[in-house]
Amino acid sequence: MTEQGSTAVEDRSIAQLVQDMSEQTRRLVRDEVQLAAAELKDKGKNAGVGAGLAGAAGVVALFGALAFVAAAILALALVVPGWAAALIVGGALMLVAGTAALIGRNKIRRAVPPVPEEAAAGVAEDVRAVREGSRHART
Repeated sequence: MTEQGSTAVEDRSIAQLVQDMSEQTRRLVRDEVQLAAAELKDKGKNAGVGAGLAGAAGVVALFGALAFVAAAILALALVVPGWAAALIVGGALMLVAGTAALIGRNKIRRAVPPVPEEAAAGVAEDVRAVREGSRHART
């Protein structure tokens, strides 16, 4: 312990006790910040590894989807020529992609502009209510 720490609390002035409290508070805050930084660093590493694994899973899933497309083309080629089978499957995939694109575009249009309109209206209503309340309080 420090020299100050070995002195009995009763023998110390208020100023010394306040100084000790201030020092201990600074030390506590510094230690808590260091702990938080270490925890965030650890969580960041875990998030990075998780994101990398998710990306790898996406690539493998893409390869799996491509294998299914090839299987569909080969299965259809048993009935029609190979070029026609590829054309049919490709056309079906383009229809699915087009539909998804149109739905996505409509969703984006509904989200733009990114202004919380309901919350803004609520705040405006609150401000109006406070102004009316302050006018009634003055009269």
